[in-house]
Amino acid sequence: MSAQVTSGPGRVLVAVYGVFALAATARAAVQIATRFGEAPLAYLLSAFAAVVYILLTVALARGERRLALAACVVELSGVLIVGTLSLVDSAAFPHATVWSGYGAGYLFVPLVLPILGLFWLRRRAVVTRTGESD
Repeated sequence: MSAQVTSGPGRVLVAVYGVFALAATARAAVQIATRFGEAPLAYLLSAFAAVVYILLTVALARGERRLALAACVVELSGVLIVGTLSLVDSAAFPHATVWSGYGAGYLFVPLVLPILGLFWLRRRAVVTRTGESD
C-alpha cells in the first residue's frame, strides 16, 4: 500500500487513531506534568501509547504499510501485556493507563483498534496485490 488513504474504512481508521493520538497525548502530558511522582510507570506507558497512536495515524494516512503494521503489532502487544499486568498486579498500576484493563477506560477500543487495523492492512494488501478495487 503506497497510496494515501483517501476514502472508506481506512479513512475512518485514520480518524479514530487521530482522536486516540490527541486524547492519549493530552492525558499523558497532564499526568506527567502534574502527578508524575504518583505513578511514573503508568504515566510513561500512557506517553508511549500516545507515541504509538501518533505514529499509526501518520503511517496510515501516508500509506506507509510496513510502519503501520509494525505499529499495530506494538500496540496490540502493549494492550495485551499492560492489560494483563494491570489485572494481575494492580499495585504496579495504581493509576490507569490507556491500555490498563485492555483499554476498559476507553470502552475496550484500544484492544479492538489494532485488530481492526491489522485486518484492514491485510485486506488492503490482498486487494492491492490482486488489483481489485477497494
